[in-house]
Amino acid sequence: MISFRWAGLVLAVLGASSAVAAPAHTVTYDRYSLVIDGKPTYLWSGSFHYWRLPSPDLWLDVLQKMKAAGFNAVEIYFDWGYHSAKRGVYDFSGIRDVDRLLDMARDVGIYVIARPGPYINAETDAGGFPGWLVTTAGKPRSDSPEYTAAYREWMTQINRIIARHQVTDGRGSVLLYQVENELYDESDDTRRYMQDLEDKARADGITVPLTGNHNSNFVEGLGATDIPGQDSYPLDFDCTRPERWNGIYDFSAERRELTRTPLFFPEYQGGAFDVWGGPGYEACRTFTGPAFERVFYESIMAAGSTMQNFYMTYGGINWGWLSSPGVYTSYDYGAAITASRQLTPKYDQQKLIGYMTHAVAPLARTDAVGTSVPDNRRLQVTGRINPDDGTRFYFLRHAEAQDTTDDATHLKIALGDAGETTIPQQPGTAIHVDGRDAKVLLANYRFGKQSLAYSTSELMTQLRLGGRDVALFYGRHGEDGETVLRYPAKPKTRVIEGNVATHWDAATHSLRLDYRHDGLARVAIDQGDTSLLLLIGDNAAATRFWQLDTADGPVLVRGPYLVRNAVRSEDKVALTGDTDKASEVELFGFPDTRGFSWNNAPVHVVATPSASLLAHVEGPVPVSLPGLDKWRVNDGAPEIAPSFNDSGWLATTRTSSPNPYWNHQLPILDSDAYGFHHGNVWYRGHFRATGKEIGIRLSASTGVHLGNHGIFTAWLNGHFLGNNPGGAQQFAIDPSWLKKDGDNVISVLVDNHGHLQEEHNGAFREPRGLLSATFAGAATEIRWKIQGNVGGENLPDPVRGPFNAGGLYGERMGWQLPGFADGGWKTTTLPHGTDKPGVDWYRTTFRLDLPAGQDVPIALRIHDLAPHRYRAIVFINGWQIGRYISDVGPQTDFELPSGLLNLHGDNTIAIAAWSTAHDGGLGEVSLVMQGNYRTSLVPSPSPSR
Repeated sequence: MISFRWAGLVLAVLGASSAVAAPAHTVTYDRYSLVIDGKPTYLWSGSFHYWRLPSPDLWLDVLQKMKAAGFNAVEIYFDWGYHSAKRGVYDFSGIRDVDRLLDMARDVGIYVIARPGPYINAETDAGGFPGWLVTTAGKPRSDSPEYTAAYREWMTQINRIIARHQVTDGRGSVLLYQVENELYDESDDTRRYMQDLEDKARADGITVPLTGNHNSNFVEGLGATDIPGQDSYPLDFDCTRPERWNGIYDFSAERRELTRTPLFFPEYQGGAFDVWGGPGYEACRTFTGPAFERVFYESIMAAGSTMQNFYMTYGGINWGWLSSPGVYTSYDYGAAITASRQLTPKYDQQKLIGYMTHAVAPLARTDAVGTSVPDNRRLQVTGRINPDDGTRFYFLRHAEAQDTTDDATHLKIALGDAGETTIPQQPGTAIHVDGRDAKVLLANYRFGKQSLAYSTSELMTQLRLGGRDVALFYGRHGEDGETVLRYPAKPKTRVIEGNVATHWDAATHSLRLDYRHDGLARVAIDQGDTSLLLLIGDNAAATRFWQLDTADGPVLVRGPYLVRNAVRSEDKVALTGDTDKASEVELFGFPDTRGFSWNNAPVHVVATPSASLLAHVEGPVPVSLPGLDKWRVNDGAPEIAPSFNDSGWLATTRTSSPNPYWNHQLPILDSDAYGFHHGNVWYRGHFRATGKEIGIRLSASTGVHLGNHGIFTAWLNGHFLGNNPGGAQQFAIDPSWLKKDGDNVISVLVDNHGHLQEEHNGAFREPRGLLSATFAGAATEIRWKIQGNVGGENLPDPVRGPFNAGGLYGERMGWQLPGFADGGWKTTTLPHGTDKPGVDWYRTTFRLDLPAGQDVPIALRIHDLAPHRYRAIVFINGWQIGRYISDVGPQTDFELPSGLLNLHGDNTIAIAAWSTAHDGGLGEVSLVMQGNYRTSLVPSPSPSR
């Protein structure tokens, strides 16, 4: 067993300074599982990106929802580019306050798997590399001196934060530290690179185990991690056919090959990203829905994995210019928690499994064990056994994962010394496995003072409350179930609710309960000093239960949409959570509990026959949102006019670059070379015409070359030349447009859909912006100037950071900000069409006064009756939260996160609509309510200017 331990020291000042040892925790591991403070631990984790939710108070909301679903860990990427707009400049304040995030995780009681890169992929711009790295030399993700000097800056900054939040010093939440990301090259320089990262982490005070997600790489030798990891996305990412499933890959061989470490999945499919023009994230949520979770997640349990992280659990939004070229503003990912922070059936299913992984401690240490073949050969069963206590697990599913038939079977299971027993025993019943379903059945399992022989229902959780055990089993609605418990003598049974038949077999000392899953049944069982409340629900009933930890032990709550927290004080329990409607709240607590409060308000409780306390709580009051009827509009592309003054712009005079991807004409036109890394960029080319120019060939790189996701538009002396979706095109020139004796101006607006993700080949350095420009008919020289976001790498708005604004005129003038005076603009209504290519800006204000104590996720919706050729950039109170392409889609709704949105006051919407042809404008814009919940969540505004 490998052990990591470090006792942190806390300096206490009590009149004099003295060193006091903080309680230390140990993180060890063996071939079965992680072992935390000597306890084998099943790691059930989900991915969350704080940088895709620019409202720190909502980080707490997501973490609490994950914890409430049974996750004991959260996996977090730390995005280098998000924190560093310029070399040597690092920002960890405001929406980038990583200390605050890790403190939240500690306070919620959820471990953190830290993934600081330097490379993270994540479908984000440059895979997390900062924009300024594009202009440096050196092979990325290697031991190149130039790259090494750059990434060591980042590792120094982020490691010092992670190091002070480790569980091994008793004060933190960081449990594991991942080295690099998805690096599948084991060349000598890559191995040296990995080893340098590991040495750097240790030198910076990282004491927890180092992990990897490089599949079969870096398992041994130079650069090997402590715990290697596997990434697996078994359904891939095509959400256009949600009914399509691939087969299940059996990781049993990988499990057997690991002789000293657990089988770890740093990324197992939790959803799928969607692309521009894709089917939308609801299709991805259906594609990777509850059925997928049951079948595939339980298949890797059956292979012996005890460390599972699902990518993503909350995806969030690609606000600003965060995304890589292929994905759009939403990063919802079809995840268990939507981008608007709402719970889905996927969340319910993850909770059902997640609770079980913690309730059944023997699951953290199992070996494969042989099993009899089911009598229905369409089904297969995989067995595992805990070598210490003999607990058995039977993983049952169709032999072919894609099978959609409803099948029934009997199983032969081993019951201790009694040999094999065929279950279920009740005549006329069987275990059903409907199409694309799976079950985890328990046998020979002891919990509390109970001995479970077996159950054909699945266990969600069990806990001990004073002198009583409580266990919750569940199954599909309408299916038969059978549970058998062992007692030394016949127990006293009382069916409190539901239709449950009991049978006592004195010869085997077994109490058998037969039932059908329908709502919630309750049975009280007493024998001597052994007392059990058995709760048997269908899936819908089971998902309404919540287990919460208190300082004195866990409690169980039934009823509301969400329970966030429970605090016991003397004979009362304070509960906090959310309701989506008027709800029952039933507390299964300690025997001396006399009452509870809900969201800091006392509630009237009554005792129930289940020895629980029942109360009713209110739901949210109705909410209506204001209409967006009055808009102001202004021309936002004065750069088109030949007379526009561009004297303050940068001249593109550079003739050399360390970027090996620049292999085009000189001087260099690449926008990154001039410090403009994100957003749209303007070019203005000046030339003196000879009169022989009959056309101009423009080539640009927008990041997306297929379809019209990325685009550029061009004008000559104010005359529209046309558009192109990236690449090269020759535009005809009308001779009458040329001024033979004066200055002629070509104006080009280029979209930048982000930098490619790095795959160890430098692709993130692919240039953005104009690449070349040549005339047909004449060799006329063009002198180019460039303008992107104000300040380039020197941000005038560090609060919102490097990804928020691009180079449109309105962005440079602050038209997106709430305080901008737009009184001189024209008034208009939406939808508004135009036949003039260019950019128009639209602004409106609205006032909100949402009820106190309610969480109302709100989105901005853009609706076009028919696709038009324009793209819109949406700002709320100065924050860029959406990019919309009318004729591409699929996204039409853009989340307005609380914090960015003023819930009790005025708000400003600004939209820049870039018409790329003669049928542009802006569609109908409205506010839509995505949900309405009474809550204990109290978000505060994010910092702004």
